[in-house]
Amino acid sequence: MTSLDAAAPVRTPKAMAWAGWILTGLATLFMTFDIAIKLIDLQVVRDTLVQLGYPPELGRTIGVIELICLALYLNPRTSVLGAVLFTGVMGGAIATHMRVGDPLFSHVLFGVYLGAALWGGLWLRDARLRALFPVRL
Repeated sequence: MTSLDAAAPVRTPKAMAWAGWILTGLATLFMTFDIAIKLIDLQVVRDTLVQLGYPPELGRTIGVIELICLALYLNPRTSVLGAVLFTGVMGGAIATHMRVGDPLFSHVLFGVYLGAALWGGLWLRDARLRALFPVRL
């Protein structure tokens, strides 16, 4: 038994939990929109994939992968797994935008911003994750 197991459960302060759910909600809204436009196969998605050097048919496949990640992320029992998988998806997006020479702050780092929102929301609302990754000032 580790010291984390023996310790009493730590409660998340109400303001921290609210901030976490707001951050999670914003990231979820964006991902829901992104998934939806890929699943309905909008022309803008197909055009963007071609510009990035991918076959336009990959839009739906990427949308399904993101949908699975989102479902895992929103389930409290699998939320960390969902965040880990989303981190992989965002890494691929970052690498793609770097490869084609897109602008740093608006395109390349957008995956970092989104990943930070996904992980930040989870960290703020989950005391076990905060115990695993503490912030020390």
